[in-house]
Amino acid sequence: MNGFQKILAEHALELTRARTSTLQVNVGFLCNLACRHCHVEAGPGRTEIMDRGTMEQVIAFAKRSGFKVIDITGGAPELVPDIGYLLEQAAGLADTVMLRTNLVALMEKGREELLGLCRDRRITLVASFPSTNEGQADAQRGRGVWQKSVAMLKELNKLGYGRTGTGLDLFLVANPAGAFLPVDQCAAEKKFKTDLARKWNIDFTGLYTFANMPLGRFRAWLEQSGNLEAYMARLKGGFNPATISGLMCRSLVSVSWDGILYDCDFNLAAGLPCGGSPVHVSEAGKPEPGVPIMTDTWCFACTAGSGFT
Repeated sequence: MNGFQKILAEHALELTRARTSTLQVNVGFLCNLACRHCHVEAGPGRTEIMDRGTMEQVIAFAKRSGFKVIDITGGAPELVPDIGYLLEQAAGLADTVMLRTNLVALMEKGREELLGLCRDRRITLVASFPSTNEGQADAQRGRGVWQKSVAMLKELNKLGYGRTGTGLDLFLVANPAGAFLPVDQCAAEKKFKTDLARKWNIDFTGLYTFANMPLGRFRAWLEQSGNLEAYMARLKGGFNPATISGLMCRSLVSVSWDGILYDCDFNLAAGLPCGGSPVHVSEAGKPEPGVPIMTDTWCFACTAGSGFT
C-alpha cells in the first residue's frame, strides 16, 4: 500500500471510477519547448508521436464507447503530422473537443490551416500561460516564450477565440513557477482577466490553476534543487478529502501515443497503466464504474487544496 492509499484508508475513502465521460488522447512527447514543470518531459528531441494507424484505432474506440469530451494533449499536439485528421474525426464524436496548446507551437510554419480547422469545427483551445509576468513565465518556459504567447493570444482573439458571443472557448492554464501550491483559482482568474484586458486587450473564457506534478522534468528539478522532500510534505499536508469525489480520473480515460490506456496523463507519464497491465486501445472497452484507479504518491498533487478536478 503506497502513501496515498494509506491516506485514503485513514479517511475511510476509496478512489474508484464513476461514469467515464472524457477521452484524453496524448499524441506524443514532441514539443518545441522544454518547460521546467513538464511531467512528461516533452521537448524538441522526443520522437514519440501517435501515427495515423493508432489515431484510427482511437477514433474507433471513441465511436464504440461514446464520450462527451475528447481532450487532445501532448507534448505539443500541433506538431504531430496527422493532428488535423484526428481533430476532424473527433469533432463529430463528442459534444466538446479540446486541443491543448503551448501557444507558440501554433506559430510554427504551416499552422494557419490548423487554426482554421479549429475555428470552423469549434474546437475548444486550452492554452498554457503560467503568468502575466514576463520574467516568471520565461523562467519556466524559456526566454522569449512569453512575448510570443501574448502575440498568439491576440491572434486567437482576432479569430474570435475568447471573445464573448462567438462560441469559441479559450481557456488558460497556469502552473506555479516553483515548489509551492497554486494560488486560489478564482482570484488568479480575476487578476489574469484584469491584467490581460488592461495591458493588451486580450480576452479569454476562463482560467485553471493546477499544482505541478512531482514527475518528469519537474521532479528532476525538485531533486536537484533540494526541494523534493519539502514539496511532497506540502502536498501531503494539503490533502483535502473533499476532492476525491470530483477528481478527473474518476470520469476520464487517457490513451498514450502508442495506444495504451491509463487512468490519467500523470499515470501515463509514470508508466502506470489502467489496472496495472497494458491494454491497447484497439482491444479496450470503456472502463466500468467501480473499477479501482491506480495511484501513487504523485496523486497528492491532485488532492491538495482545491484539487485537480
